[in-house]
Amino acid sequence: MPAARTHAAHGHVKGQHVANYPNPPVPHPQQQQQLQQQQQQQHDSRSVILVTAGYDHVIRFWEALSGICSRTIQHPDAQVNKLAISPDKQYLAAASNQHVRLYDINSAHPNPILSFKGHTGNVTAVAFHCEGKWMVTASEDHTLKLWDIRCPDAHRTFDHKAPVNDVVIHPNQGELMSCDQNGSIKLWDLAERSCTHELVPEEDVPIRSVTVANDGSSLVAANNKGNCYVWKMAHTRDSTDLQPITKFAAHNKYITKCVLSPDVKHLATCSADSTVKIWKTDNYSFELEKTLVGHQRWVWDCAFSADSAYLVTASSDHAARLWELSSGDTIRQYNGHQKAAVCVALNDLSM
Repeated sequence: MPAARTHAAHGHVKGQHVANYPNPPVPHPQQQQQLQQQQQQQHDSRSVILVTAGYDHVIRFWEALSGICSRTIQHPDAQVNKLAISPDKQYLAAASNQHVRLYDINSAHPNPILSFKGHTGNVTAVAFHCEGKWMVTASEDHTLKLWDIRCPDAHRTFDHKAPVNDVVIHPNQGELMSCDQNGSIKLWDLAERSCTHELVPEEDVPIRSVTVANDGSSLVAANNKGNCYVWKMAHTRDSTDLQPITKFAAHNKYITKCVLSPDVKHLATCSADSTVKIWKTDNYSFELEKTLVGHQRWVWDCAFSADSAYLVTASSDHAARLWELSSGDTIRQYNGHQKAAVCVALNDLSM
């Protein structure tokens, strides 16, 4: 993103008689340019799914390149805490107080196709399995839950023994990594249905966010003091081994989100200090490469483009921004929310 990622198939029918019609007129260069822009926008709307939500109880779909809001969904009974897009771009999961709602992205119908109920507190995180068959959610009710996306009832529940702030699925799809208000990071083996590791970097300092590398090589966690912790991960047939690598102070205030880029070359950290910082991960150095400045209040969430060249952020200043990471510049701002925008989801993978 923002360049086009998929190509429409073109074809012709062989051996068919073609009438001798006059040649069609050649479009004027300006008309041709307008036509190309229209085709690009149509293509963009199909290939890039960008969604934000927050305290105004409205989910907004955006045309990533133009910045135009193309669709809204009202979410009247609760604010939206987190969003996730299924890998096939068919579904949007919206997590809020006590439930998660599943929407059909390709339908204009405003109502969810399914509502997952079972949590008794705010749902703080949601993530899809790589094939979109199931989801995992985290909640302030001290639990993680697994859901078959075809069924409204939880398939499995794990007791975290503290309010859970975040959860991610390991690339092997067989483990979960989660973090909580007591300062614990836990690894869960789905086959064994148990917690296999518990890490506590700083006693009683809440861990706000966790992220795992796409190649499974590392785990990063960020806490309320602005510190990041990094572990190297090694996998054997029977277990996962975690080796602490480094700790670094990323921000002077709360870190709200940390995300490793798809190519695992950078880490993004969002903060209450209104900035986003981009860190190099070469040889686990975590040197600061850029500070993205532009938001006026807390930055709550972020998402990388599939090629790791762009970042989308959501902020309490009511806006979302698209950043070009090579320059550190905002190249698009998405305005429309009437209150804080606290979550963003992006899927621009080629299908």
